[in-house]
Amino acid sequence: MTPALSVGIQLFLGMACGIAVGSGVIALFIVLDMIPRLAQLTRSYSKVHWYEGAMVSGSVAGTVCDFWQLQMISGPAVELVVGLLDGVFVGLLAAALTEVLNVLPILAKRLNMTSYMFGLVMAMVLGKVAGSLFDWFVYRR
Repeated sequence: MTPALSVGIQLFLGMACGIAVGSGVIALFIVLDMIPRLAQLTRSYSKVHWYEGAMVSGSVAGTVCDFWQLQMISGPAVELVVGLLDGVFVGLLAAALTEVLNVLPILAKRLNMTSYMFGLVMAMVLGKVAGSLFDWFVYRR
């Protein structure tokens, strides 16, 4: 395989995977109505644009820091606050994911794929497990 072909394949796979993951995350947030629900629960619906901006800004900042391997030197207090905010986000996301299980059967029924429901769920689970194992054992070496 020539170096140009190898780079081309890597670029294609990187773009395809990025689009797939980004589309999945956006679809999850849209289907679950996470931002409007959060605004409704906190009675701050007038600030929904701030929530959306914070989510987009955090995604962009995280991507830039990951790609350019930027690091922030801070003390334990800052790490504690960041860890707390990460925990809140993961908790909200986990609570929203419980509702996805109600969305999948409806989507499968509308697409006439109810007989493939088990396969759809298993593909999502196995894809997540395979991606995590790849990240832990191959990518991080």
